Amino acid sequence: MKKLLFTVAAVSALAVAGAAPAQGSLKTAVFAGGCFWSAEKAMESLPGVKDAVSGYAGGASKNPTYQNHSGHLEVVRVTYDPARVSYAKLVDHFFHNIDPTDPNGQICDQGPSYRTAIFVASPEERKIAQEVAAQVAKAIRQPVATAIRPAATFYKAEAYHQDYAKKNPGQYNRYRIGCGRDRALKAVWG
Repeated sequence: MKKLLFTVAAVSALAVAGAAPAQGSLKTAVFAGGCFWSAEKAMESLPGVKDAVSGYAGGASKNPTYQNHSGHLEVVRVTYDPARVSYAKLVDHFFHNIDPTDPNGQICDQGPSYRTAIFVASPEERKIAQEVAAQVAKAIRQPVATAIRPAATFYKAEAYHQDYAKKNPGQYNRYRIGCGRDRALKAVWG
């Protein structure tokens, strides 16, 4: 695990040194982590993340809704300050909040719209995502099923999905416990 953290730190340093944006400029990244409520909650907890928005991406249809998002994945668009958190650290944090070995979804949320993915917007992001995924596979001693896909149009989910864990903590915690999310993540990550 220490080696993984060292590698992430090294990749982070390269990413920041190679493409440090002007002070105060923000960037975005898109991750599919199964249920977007859990992905949003996890990503918002990382220092340097300014905002996380639930939505849909990766499908062919325009303006998907929760009732009709076939072909799309549930995703979270993360707005972050690259002066405070690197893209590599975002990817690492994302992986540590999912089961990257499940090709069919996440824990109790199974099916095509709950599969995991990292949507990359540049060759540099692809390289970083691949390097972190390789380190994750080595650390957990299993293949990583999380796809690395080209950036896709992001469609914001309905208002009632935004900040769901904050607005509905009782319901969210019942879902999380009933789903067995923490137990499943502990089985993967220790």
